[in-house]
Amino acid sequence: MQINILEYFEKTVARVSAKTAVIDGEKSIDFATLAQQSKKLSRVLAQKAGVIRRPIAVYMPKCIGSVVSDMGIIYSGNAYMNLDVKTPAARISAILERIDPVLLITDAAHESAVAAIWPADKTVVLDALDFAALSYAQADVDKTLYPVLDTDPLCIINTSGSTGVPKGVVLNHHSFIDFTDWANTTMGFSENEVMGCLSPIVFDIYSYELCLLMSRGGTMVLLQESMAAFPARILQTLIDNRVTFIFWVPTIMVNIANMGLLDKLPLPDIKTVWFAGEVFPTKQFNIWRRALEGARFVNMYGPIEITLDCTHYIVERDIPDDEPIPIGYAMRNTDILILNEENRLCAPGEEGELCVRGSSLAMGYYNNPEKTAAAFVQNPLNTTYPETIYRTGDVAAVNERGEIVFRGRKDTLVKHSGYRIELAEIEHVIINTLKLVENGCIVYDHAKKEIVFFYEGAEELPVAALRKQIGTALPKYMIPTVYVRLESMPRNTNGKIDRLALKERLEA
Repeated sequence: MQINILEYFEKTVARVSAKTAVIDGEKSIDFATLAQQSKKLSRVLAQKAGVIRRPIAVYMPKCIGSVVSDMGIIYSGNAYMNLDVKTPAARISAILERIDPVLLITDAAHESAVAAIWPADKTVVLDALDFAALSYAQADVDKTLYPVLDTDPLCIINTSGSTGVPKGVVLNHHSFIDFTDWANTTMGFSENEVMGCLSPIVFDIYSYELCLLMSRGGTMVLLQESMAAFPARILQTLIDNRVTFIFWVPTIMVNIANMGLLDKLPLPDIKTVWFAGEVFPTKQFNIWRRALEGARFVNMYGPIEITLDCTHYIVERDIPDDEPIPIGYAMRNTDILILNEENRLCAPGEEGELCVRGSSLAMGYYNNPEKTAAAFVQNPLNTTYPETIYRTGDVAAVNERGEIVFRGRKDTLVKHSGYRIELAEIEHVIINTLKLVENGCIVYDHAKKEIVFFYEGAEELPVAALRKQIGTALPKYMIPTVYVRLESMPRNTNGKIDRLALKERLEA
């Protein structure tokens, strides 16, 4: 029985020690060196922290050093928590105050920024360590890890909170092992995988990429977030490194499709494409699928409170441009409950809140019992013993094929002119069915009772013409009242459209 995620890594290093583990531009590190540096760092952390099962923060960009830091933290028996160096200092301070990590690892370039918000005696500067002079004894590493259970924390990932203070989602070894075993078995991943790693280190996709590195000996090719502004450079990097697997948020994929780059820069080595985090417009998805005929495409669904995702859909049939891609079926060892407002299971076709049970659930929000109790609740279908489910706040239904289909957020369901309206449906019709714009977002102005459509564009579109075209596909009460052109949509760290920023713009 596997208990610790590092058990994968130990076997992998013994099998492919000389193989390249991580590529970062002109720099790289092999598996043997990654293991040695991680274990040496773990001894520094163990001595300085003196505890296990506690968070240790990492404040540096995505790089070989951040991979070494995360691995070193795991080897020290603690949980890593990656921070975004582009996040304002006040928000980083709020996270640190909430989580209270025992240590923080940074690099020389960010040492001064850290010094302004974090005590020096609880800081480890990675660049200042002389790895050649450091040592470790495997017996000491094993002794540290022995009391660490599969139900102990592996990492903490921060997500937005309604109070302005991010919530720290706690994910454990067991849930990552479950997901990794499912992925390796279902996808047939091998040591020949080369990952095009575009996600920020604060995102759970990055954490899974670490798992694929550890479990199969896959190589991580780090793609910096700044490259998102240059999609052609990203594709060329994939080609140059013969990348076989990508796991991306759809936004960048939509941009690549809209620019017609896949015709100019084909990706013959890509074998598997996962996408998650937001709805992938089917029109742009089909452009990818036609361009990469030999690749397997998988729609992954799951909030951050699930490790990593709770449903998947391997696309094996043609899906029309105006039909949403299903989120599919529950993962192994995970159960999906779609509950109505009376907390009863929905009938096929009936919409309800998607809830999740199983070992994939996060342990809760770190140092935040109130938020944990509100989201992780007793299964209302089970009154005989304690059993936790997570209420996602997402609306879903099962279609006539038995596939789960995402319908939107509970908080994007509004009452307007007496009608119950799903704002995501309006977006889908305007962008995917009518194809009036390539990118947009519907926001409801509750104060003025108006449906507002924000869209990207080089110039203003005539409102009267827009309303007339939308009226051919939607009833009058669903036609947006206000139209706002933006040069670019505001984005979250993970690349999603920042709906909160758009709402704040309306309020202002």
